[in-house]
Amino acid sequence: MKNLKLIAACLFLYGVAQAQDKGNLLIKNGTVLTVTKGTLPETDVLVKDGKITQIAKNITAPQGVKTIDAKGLFVMPGIIDAHSHIALDAINEMTSPVTAEVAEADVVNPFQINIYRALGGGVTTIHSLHGSANAIGGQCVVLKLRYGTFDMNAMKMEGVPRTIKFALGENPTRVHGGGSNIVPRTRMGVEFVIRKSFSDAKKYMEEWDAYNKNKLVKGFRGASPVYNLRLETLAEILKGNIIIHCHSYRADEIFMLLKVCKDFGIKKITFQHANEGYKVAPELAAYGAMASVFSDWWAYKFEVYYSTAYNAAILTKNGVVTSINSDDAEMMRHLYHEAGKTQKYGGLSDEEALALITINPAKQLGVESRIGSLEVGKDADIAIFKNHPLSIYGVPQYTIVDGIVRFDRANDPADMRLMVDPKQNLEEATLSEKGVDRCMEGTEFLFTNDKN
Repeated sequence: MKNLKLIAACLFLYGVAQAQDKGNLLIKNGTVLTVTKGTLPETDVLVKDGKITQIAKNITAPQGVKTIDAKGLFVMPGIIDAHSHIALDAINEMTSPVTAEVAEADVVNPFQINIYRALGGGVTTIHSLHGSANAIGGQCVVLKLRYGTFDMNAMKMEGVPRTIKFALGENPTRVHGGGSNIVPRTRMGVEFVIRKSFSDAKKYMEEWDAYNKNKLVKGFRGASPVYNLRLETLAEILKGNIIIHCHSYRADEIFMLLKVCKDFGIKKITFQHANEGYKVAPELAAYGAMASVFSDWWAYKFEVYYSTAYNAAILTKNGVVTSINSDDAEMMRHLYHEAGKTQKYGGLSDEEALALITINPAKQLGVESRIGSLEVGKDADIAIFKNHPLSIYGVPQYTIVDGIVRFDRANDPADMRLMVDPKQNLEEATLSEKGVDRCMEGTEFLFTNDKN
């Protein structure tokens, strides 16, 4: 038990240090794929305190700053997955068709090995969503893949807009309609649940607005409305403070939710999957709605039978801000390949294809001023590839988050050693800097070898 307490203390101190650390780095002589400002051959990228401070040729490394020689390599923004479910200990809260009160931020798990595997695929940021069991599900969380950080809060990207998961079609009707006699049992029931929820939230908001106005009047003695976290969350959607990300497949249902959003004045919405989005691409573009799609997944159930690998390209050419996502821990490791498919199915340019996994998902999450392209002032979230990332031969070599190398292919085995060596005499270790370093040398001991 004494050993276990020491390890826990070491992990806590190490996790805090990792959470607060921002890196300094110089990447030399790479082909820089900025995504938004063209391709820059034989160019350097300087990072200070986790931010990109200079992009130019022949930058001299400041004293003590680590240098990565990227000659012959391709330097691009870190990949952003707009639809993931990794790094969470719970996905679906199935107890009600509406669960806007729950939040994935409460169940972040920084220990999942899939985080490291995603880094191995050049991914630096993910949008971890609630599942699709509910017409209105729980709130989602945007995570930076700071693998090696043991504080769940340190994984969360700071200062980002709130998001929430909605779902249309077979998922919510199957979960709540199978003999339970709970609405929704049908697709029209899904629309009713959403409309009623927004109507209830609007009334709730009006009651609070009236109360807050009346309590300023001298002599007012009325009671406040009853606080309701579910309605508070829905009211924030109506105010434009929470972005809807909606699981969707069929064109008729996508168009239905557009009409619902218009009726309630909701402008911020991204349709997830949107397999038939190409059928309503002009309508999505006119509304300002966005779409996050698969490259070529469909027909895994009947309601996604009518799709096409040209979906992302059609949406893009119609002016819809489109991303390609994974919704899968394995696919996340090669989203650059998924983006590359749009050059075969739709003829997108390099910039258009790379935007599908960088700046476009950043826009869908409301963080395009921070990440998604290589520009001075943005977070130093960077992926470095051998061969062009859109080539079938593209292989990630480094993945950098906030200027810190979180994945280095050449040192891959060592990257996985994050805790203590079971042969080490832990009782001699201290909580000094040296002691913490010793505590972090291996990963297996805490979970397999301590019998006390």
